[in-house]
Amino acid sequence: MMLKKYVLACLLACCIVNISAQSDWVEWEENTLEVEDLTYWQEKYEELSELAEHPFNINTITKEQLEQLPFLSDKLIENILYYLYKYGPMVSKNELLGIEGMDWQTRHFLKDFIYIGPADNKKDKFSINHMLKYNKQELITRLDIPLNVKAGYAEYSPEILKEKPNKKYQGNALYHNLRYRFQYRNQVFAGLTAEKDAGEPFFTKYNRKGYDSYTGYLFLQNLGRLKTLALGHYRASFGYGLVMNMGFSMGKSMTLSSMNRKGKGFIKHTSVDEGSYLQGVGATYTLGKRWDLSACYSFREMDGNVEDQFIKSLKTDGYHRLTKDLEKKNSFNNHLIGCNLSYNGKYVEYGLTAVYNHFNKMLNPDYRDYNRYYPRGKNFYNAGVHYKVYMKRFIFSGETAIDKQGAVSTLNMLTYSPDVNTTFTFINRYYDKRYQSLYASSFSENSRLQNEAGIYIGLESSLFSPLKILCYGDFFYFPWKRYQVDRRRTTGVEGVCQLGYSHNNSLSMLVKYSYKHYAKNYTSSNEQKYVLPYIRQRLHYQLSYVPIENTLLKTTVEYIRAGFWKQRMGQGVLVRETLKGELPAFPIQASLAAAWFYTDNYDSRVYFYEPSVLYAFSMFSFYGKGTRLAVNLKYTYHRWLTIQAKWGWTHYMDRNRISSGTEEIMGSNKADLQFQVRVKW
Repeated sequence: MMLKKYVLACLLACCIVNISAQSDWVEWEENTLEVEDLTYWQEKYEELSELAEHPFNINTITKEQLEQLPFLSDKLIENILYYLYKYGPMVSKNELLGIEGMDWQTRHFLKDFIYIGPADNKKDKFSINHMLKYNKQELITRLDIPLNVKAGYAEYSPEILKEKPNKKYQGNALYHNLRYRFQYRNQVFAGLTAEKDAGEPFFTKYNRKGYDSYTGYLFLQNLGRLKTLALGHYRASFGYGLVMNMGFSMGKSMTLSSMNRKGKGFIKHTSVDEGSYLQGVGATYTLGKRWDLSACYSFREMDGNVEDQFIKSLKTDGYHRLTKDLEKKNSFNNHLIGCNLSYNGKYVEYGLTAVYNHFNKMLNPDYRDYNRYYPRGKNFYNAGVHYKVYMKRFIFSGETAIDKQGAVSTLNMLTYSPDVNTTFTFINRYYDKRYQSLYASSFSENSRLQNEAGIYIGLESSLFSPLKILCYGDFFYFPWKRYQVDRRRTTGVEGVCQLGYSHNNSLSMLVKYSYKHYAKNYTSSNEQKYVLPYIRQRLHYQLSYVPIENTLLKTTVEYIRAGFWKQRMGQGVLVRETLKGELPAFPIQASLAAAWFYTDNYDSRVYFYEPSVLYAFSMFSFYGKGTRLAVNLKYTYHRWLTIQAKWGWTHYMDRNRISSGTEEIMGSNKADLQFQVRVKW
């Protein structure tokens, strides 16, 4: 009965309105992401959203700017720059199809990040008067309103709260943030972000200054020999992430042809993430034609569980809603000093990175078998050498790093491109189980960059236009025990095969199969514990169709099969319909998304991305039986005012309680509202 209602709702929506409203590049992200890379995609979504909102002038675009777009290969970037050099400035985005190796789909994604501007390459001297007169500014505010009462907001007697103080949130259920951004050309950036999470006090209790979190930055670049200067909150990434990486990630599912790009140095911290940033100053200075020297210093107070002057665990979620959260807030501090010297030649690039960390309290998590080699102590330092060599159709790149104890980690990649449309990738990694680096993040299966070795082989090709194929296999080995794996020397394998079809502007299809097999603890019915192979398979089909201009219909079907080897496997199914477009008589964009899901258990849960307000990454996970509806409306007035609203509603057919603990909702329905206002001048 509910399935019939769901189908009728979708058909009714098709008859009422043409709907939707998000940038075309989001389709690339949806097609590419894998569940294991959600952290990477959340960061990448916000970064790409900002680039799409502040596009580049294609006629003055640089190699560094093009490299920020992960769907462009190194060879295609070279061809774009050569086209501009040979034929002069573009007068229309349609010229993109004239670039060698540029297919329709890549052009479809790229157009969101560029505009056709004057080709004046003269660099005027920096002027304060010009900056004050010709700058761009914007102010964005977002408000989330839950339409259900969660257990953390219920009223309890003083006796219960005294006995269980972490049963009730300290603030109201509203989420709110405020962002301000200032930009002058591609040289001066400044911004301020304030955020209050749901459940945190606002102008009361321990937040009498208003918001729970404030971050701000001043970011300068391309001012003479000063390549970058970051003040306030910023991120840093050098090499391939074995020593320092807070600004980019190498997810397995990203475009193979862009995997060998190294970190971008210092970048501004514009997101509401309260964990992954530095606070202080960072600068990059051009020593010569191809030599750059970078240095940074950071001091910040951090959240964590401290007992008897020992840091037992780090807290990075940014929530300060419960009494126990407040006890962990700013409980210790961290000093960081880092530097990088790099050479960027035509056929070879290399560099040296060194980072020193100091905590004012001893980092000493409670001992468990799996965390035997986790970082412990007050002082940590790492050094690494990164390299990249161009050899005609081959690119060899990588990084090798060492920590204070002499433990070594190394990552090496070999890429072969017989033509602009095809890339073969081979990656070998070895991260010693004793290697310790607090700010390292790179290509890996583990969340920590240690205790892992592996080989990755991938192929990406669009040689047979309009077909695109992406296949990879990753074979990994863990010498020591892991969390939820009480056995040494375990192995695993992950494989993906994806076939995409994009014939023209109106029709595209995608079929994707992924398989993952790794060891995991299993508890039998008689409470006996074993380590068994855990298998997860995913089959994903997507069809996008544009019946008329500015209107899109997208159908998604997904099947999940997951569980332990030789045990009962759980199965899950998702059917989802999305409609996108614009109302012809009004400056309104809208989207309607409707989904039906049915899974046997939590292991067979389904994930999907849902369009939301600007800069908000909405990735949902569902298990059980139910439906999901979401409506997104966006109104733009004369390009300076944008108002956006989203309503979402989830109905479960197999339960009368949703979630648990302080997040528990009594009933089978969950609904929420989001509002956002953006002003530009």
